Amino acid sequence: CGAAMITPFRADGEVDFSAFEQMLLRQIKEGTDAIIVCGTTGEPSTMTDKEREACISFAVETVAHRIPVIAGTGGNCTKIAAEQSKMAERLGADGLLVVTPYYNKATQEGLFQHYQTVAGAVKLPVIMYNVPSRTGVNLLPETAVRIAKNVDNVIAIKEAGASIAQTAKLAALGEGVLDLY
Repeated sequence: CGAAMITPFRADGEVDFSAFEQMLLRQIKEGTDAIIVCGTTGEPSTMTDKEREACISFAVETVAHRIPVIAGTGGNCTKIAAEQSKMAERLGADGLLVVTPYYNKATQEGLFQHYQTVAGAVKLPVIMYNVPSRTGVNLLPETAVRIAKNVDNVIAIKEAGASIAQTAKLAALGEGVLDLY
């Protein structure tokens, strides 16, 4: 189980690191397999770069290698997603969760280029995140498998589409090169 963490805020709008620490420690105590920080559940698109960096750094330090920390570094700008990914790697994250670029409605080739560029900027394992209801773009099974076969550190996909048929096709095409969440 990978726990997607919310980002707690105080009434004054600052990140509540005391509450965040309690949440992280509870997940470890209860046997969670991995922590996902600044994924879409943590609403990083509404956070400043400084807040994102602080949250990832805090999670890495608090978890202290007891379980993996997966940092959400996706966004709608490929260059910024690559920079965020390098930052998370530098801070000690164990892996990355990279959502498809939202709003832009990239083509399938554009999605391939996006993931190739972002994953190519780091050595960490990358989990693609397909959530078309939120991003406005659907990462098709053929494209996801093409990415996994051509980009060594893309290892998995978090498939959050509404189509069980698409998920089944993804599993069938994956041929063991792509873990499916």
